[in-house]
Amino acid sequence: MTPVVNYEVQGEVAIITLNSPPVNGLGFKLRAGIMNSYENAINDAAVKAIVITSAQKLFCGGADISEFGTEKMNMEPVLPTMLPVLEESPKPIIAAINGFALGGGLELCLACDYRIALPHASLGLPEVKLGILPGAGGTQRLPRLIGPQKALEMIVSGNPINAQTALDLGLIDHIFKTDDFLTTAIEYANQLIESKAPVKSCADLSVDIKDLPNNFFTDFRTSIARRTKGFFAPERCIQAVEASIELPLAAGLKKEIELFQECAVTPQARAQQHLFFAERAAGRIPGLDPKMPLRDIKSVGIIGAGTMGGGIAMNFANAGIEVKLLEIKGDALERGLKAIRNNYEISAKRGKLTSEKMEKSIGLINGTLSYDDLSDVDLVIEAVFENIEIKKSVFQQLDKVCKPGAILATNTSYLDVDAIAAVTKRPQDVIGLHFFSPANVMKLLEIVRATHTANDVLLTVLKTAQRIKKTPVVSGICWGFIGNRMFEPYGREATRLVLEGATPAQVDKALTDFGCAMGFLSVIDMAGIDVGFMAREGIRERLNHDPSYQVLCDRLNNLGRFGQKTGRGFYIYEGRDRLEDPEVIELSKTTAKELNISQRNISDEEIVERTIYAMVNEGARILEEGVSYRSSDIDLVFTNGYGFPAFRGGPMQYADEVGLDVVLAGMKKYQSELGEHGKNWFEPAPLLEKLAAQGKSFKDYQA
Repeated sequence: MTPVVNYEVQGEVAIITLNSPPVNGLGFKLRAGIMNSYENAINDAAVKAIVITSAQKLFCGGADISEFGTEKMNMEPVLPTMLPVLEESPKPIIAAINGFALGGGLELCLACDYRIALPHASLGLPEVKLGILPGAGGTQRLPRLIGPQKALEMIVSGNPINAQTALDLGLIDHIFKTDDFLTTAIEYANQLIESKAPVKSCADLSVDIKDLPNNFFTDFRTSIARRTKGFFAPERCIQAVEASIELPLAAGLKKEIELFQECAVTPQARAQQHLFFAERAAGRIPGLDPKMPLRDIKSVGIIGAGTMGGGIAMNFANAGIEVKLLEIKGDALERGLKAIRNNYEISAKRGKLTSEKMEKSIGLINGTLSYDDLSDVDLVIEAVFENIEIKKSVFQQLDKVCKPGAILATNTSYLDVDAIAAVTKRPQDVIGLHFFSPANVMKLLEIVRATHTANDVLLTVLKTAQRIKKTPVVSGICWGFIGNRMFEPYGREATRLVLEGATPAQVDKALTDFGCAMGFLSVIDMAGIDVGFMAREGIRERLNHDPSYQVLCDRLNNLGRFGQKTGRGFYIYEGRDRLEDPEVIELSKTTAKELNISQRNISDEEIVERTIYAMVNEGARILEEGVSYRSSDIDLVFTNGYGFPAFRGGPMQYADEVGLDVVLAGMKKYQSELGEHGKNWFEPAPLLEKLAAQGKSFKDYQA
């Protein structure tokens, strides 16, 4: 077997090469290999300097995620004890950074005396995104090198910086543009030997606070409070950087470990790490060979130049893929293209892209009024009005004009993709792609695998989704797929609670206090009450037994109160202000009286339990039916597309965290307490009962 660390000596320079694909994860074998090589170099009197480099296209991606939760993670040498040894080396150590140096990879670099990089290198400490903080000296060494302000920004955001920024900050010493980086690194090491350059330990540095504003840490906490609400690690990151100022390095490292251990055992860390692994698992589809040949996607056609179609077009143009945007009427096409340019110009003004990149992307989007112009595209995405007859008509046209092997996709939120595929002579080429609005911003892409969808079509679409920087999740066929099917009982309970006596504001506040980005009633006001009304038209038959079901939404729709776009919905909208509406509260009272629903005081706890448990229960049915391959796929859908709090890991992870026995008890409680409504809607899913009885979690379930 190829060793995970290669060691050689060239002249007076020892070279330690990390060689553990794919990302040089700092697992036990790699750590041990580094230490063995380091000891060889120290014990060799001929060696005057040490270079640590990589045989891969990156330097080091950090911890080995396969060791998370295993004994190997704690087997010596562990990073927190290994890096001080390297830092105290009597011989200078140079980190030659040829690509990503992230997490423990950057901490390894920080323990070295000198750092050099290629221009495309990227350096960062992303641990906060896993609910923890850098635990091998990152919070103590980084502030000593670049100051507390920039260090804190990097650590709390978790976002990497490029090589030039790192050079400007003093994090690295040189950038070299070279085709032979190893030779350059050895030459640099020889220059240090010749000039008798000193070893440079962070232990000899103090944090420079001369330019630190008064109340910096207090103000920083205030500035991040909204976006970090509910997360545990950001505050501990701040405390760790504060310690770097107050304590010598050894004591600061000890404090860092204490704070790391606090973070590591929290529900937030479990939730965030769950989502990290969920993203990697979502692309693994049972029975799908990941090595099968893909269909080539060089050009894309999009039907519909409205808000959704335009946003979808931007995704592909941003990835350098040519787009043909089709509309039936010229004025609609002109409006669509103008809106796309406007969106790009806003992004350019905010500094999110250069004017050159903007013009290049816009240049890849070409409008057309003729289906014939789609004859040579590799993928077509229909994004017309959510009406199955209209969509069928579009697919009949596409079936006639598109070349053999072109993938035909429908952007639908809840309609039957099989029924749409059935109007074509090539159902194997048809798939559902549910983009979320605004499509050029939202990460989630629900991929709906129809009954006859070919395996290579599914895999091609999965890879294409990653190419356009989406988080893809595969769903089976059912009304609403994963997301909207589960969102429906969540919304049912939210609106029913208003009938039972809660105000819209109380319901929404209980949900935002739980961590949701928005409360449900604010969400449907923003999305359009009329949109939800149209969606329910497809499932009226199964709702007939419960006259209270979404009756408030139906009545608001019939009153022309469609939400924000009409200035009236569950709330009154005046500019950016959202105001409680006494008319809606009165409407809820009169409607409740008509339906013999008693109004009462309702606790926030009941609001959260009924909405979230109802969602979880439907998720259990989806999982058992095989609509979703795994519970973590459901969690990805809700944290990326529906504003469910990431620090809770998604609805299924949240249920696992509180205990399925607790969720089951809650379902049975409301089933018995809520009369006919409870009997209709709080019957526990068989899978929930089964797993709770076995003391298992959703993540244990394998279909």
